[in-house]
Amino acid sequence: MEDVIKGKQGKLLTTDQNIVHYSSTSSGMENVSAVRNIKSLQDSTYQKIPILFRQAVNDIPSTTHGTFSVYQYPAKFIPQVIAYVLKHYVPPADNQRSIIFDPFAGHGTTGIVARVYGHHYVLWDLNPFLSIIHDTAIMKPPKVFVSDLLYDLTRSKPDEFVPRWKNLEYWFPEEFLPLLERTWGYVHSLPTYQEQLVWYIPLIKVTRYFSWADEKVHKLYKSKRSKKKIKDLLESDWKKKFFILLERELSTLLTKLQQYQALKPHDDVNATVKSGIDVMETCLDSEVDVMITSPPYLQAQEYIRSTKMALYWLGYDDHQVQALSKKEIPYRKFEPINIHSDLFHKYRSQIKDEHLVKLFDCYFHSVLGAFTTLSKKVTSLLAIFVSPATIRTRQIPIDDIFIQHLEALGWKHDVTYIDTIKARSMFEAKVNPASGLQDKRMETEHLIILKKE
Repeated sequence: MEDVIKGKQGKLLTTDQNIVHYSSTSSGMENVSAVRNIKSLQDSTYQKIPILFRQAVNDIPSTTHGTFSVYQYPAKFIPQVIAYVLKHYVPPADNQRSIIFDPFAGHGTTGIVARVYGHHYVLWDLNPFLSIIHDTAIMKPPKVFVSDLLYDLTRSKPDEFVPRWKNLEYWFPEEFLPLLERTWGYVHSLPTYQEQLVWYIPLIKVTRYFSWADEKVHKLYKSKRSKKKIKDLLESDWKKKFFILLERELSTLLTKLQQYQALKPHDDVNATVKSGIDVMETCLDSEVDVMITSPPYLQAQEYIRSTKMALYWLGYDDHQVQALSKKEIPYRKFEPINIHSDLFHKYRSQIKDEHLVKLFDCYFHSVLGAFTTLSKKVTSLLAIFVSPATIRTRQIPIDDIFIQHLEALGWKHDVTYIDTIKARSMFEAKVNPASGLQDKRMETEHLIILKKE
């Protein structure tokens, strides 16, 4: 297939350039989809190149390999995106160890990948769950067995752990709570953080399964499916199933830990993880070399609610969880900044709904405000992974708005890579519940590369 895409300053790019990586066994349909989506962004004058990151990086077997998928966190980076940036834009760690920074770290994938390539890293996120995921992902596989936990639970009576959550009984059948509270009490009573850590994610997953929540949906939601699940559990030997599922999840985690360690991550890198912080109001204390990040989606910015149940069982209370939620973009008071983008003002003027204008303003002023402050301490490269969004079916070129603003601050756009989305696990629907209109989800995600001028 020979197709032409207009690049910056009229340069013609063809899809058979070496920088585009496709499998020889591909049917070509993914390539066509990527090119069509690029052509639909006619406002752009920036160089855009289609790529399949999953196939462009051979170092990592799959997107879910090892601890890159230790937890189903919403809008999670695939590891190949970070690996591509590190391999093509960052000097090898053998020559110079760079400091990689991700202010919207989420699952922590940026750091988990950086460790494989021997680079130092700094991770931030509003969600305290970042620390649990990160610390679990990089740990050496311990020798631990569900049978030991079961033996200890039957032999002794550990103190029960009751989450400080006013809606606890709404989300859990009363029959299940005594076992859950005893098991969590046991785990919380283990003498060291490392001993507790190996149980957290397996137990969080099983705990959610034994709740009224539908585990297929990120936010807490009672569905027909989840109600049937509880009915079936109550009619079965559910205590036995609890420990069977816990053993399965523990085994899965241990396998993933072994897979990650087989990639030979560097133990001697410097890692700084700050979770539970307000990224929008925090400054870097010292310079970093590269920022690789994926800010919240314009149409989906409420990530605390996806881990709310986990946070309560980990020991957070109503006040703490609510305080975190209020700092998420849709609910925070943003500080207006001067946004250097004619596209921002063009698309803002086309939005008639006052509520959506407020959402639009809050998103761009918050995210670009953070980038404006943080980029002052970045010495070399910005790599920002974004997904174009729609407001009332109108496509918003978030990547180009970001580029225009950052170029005005002294950064130079190098290229934007367009990756075709293979799977989406969050907030997918045929009809947007807010508008009642057909939901036009974007089929691509865009990696913006900017260099210091």
